[in-house]
Amino acid sequence: MIRDPKDLQRYTPQERANHWVVGISFILLALSGLAFFHPAFYPLTYLFGGGTWARILHPYIGVFMAFFFVLMFLRFRKLNAMTKTDKEWLSRIGEMVDGDDHNMPEQGKYNGGQKAMFWASVVCMVLLLVSGVLIWRAQFSPPLELVRFGAVVHAVAGAAMIALIMIHVYAAIWVKGTIRAMWYGTVTRAWAKQHHRAWYREMTGK
Repeated sequence: MIRDPKDLQRYTPQERANHWVVGISFILLALSGLAFFHPAFYPLTYLFGGGTWARILHPYIGVFMAFFFVLMFLRFRKLNAMTKTDKEWLSRIGEMVDGDDHNMPEQGKYNGGQKAMFWASVVCMVLLLVSGVLIWRAQFSPPLELVRFGAVVHAVAGAAMIALIMIHVYAAIWVKGTIRAMWYGTVTRAWAKQHHRAWYREMTGK
């Protein structure tokens, strides 16, 4: 939906649906995963009908999320290729955090931080998927040593993924006007010019 004819299209409906499917799946996985990570979080299993159902559903939701994550990866991998400008942007991220972003290198559709987040998420997702298969004992029977190793990797990668998503959500809230891109698919020209000037030039020819 174009809220203002002057707005710029940032995401298609398919891209937004893909994002939200992955996002909602991740929330369900984080809640059910935390329930088995520490006894203090075990009451979260009641959201899934109890411990047994949480344990049954968790890996299937994981496979579901992995499928849509792969689709998202295929959609956005080229746009997230790191460039020399992105590395310079990352080296000066302190200026961005201090709110002085006027002299930052011009960024395309995604800045260096977003690209770093994308690739870190890909690494975590691969680790979660492989380690998840190793510890899915209802379906597979790997050696016990591999199961133990998989459990450690799954816990570490899961914690890292939760941290990444928290940063992702915080950044989306912190940069005013960002969230509407995933609700409506559009951003204002002022937002694009301030935060992604190279992409703004590409879209407007200015």
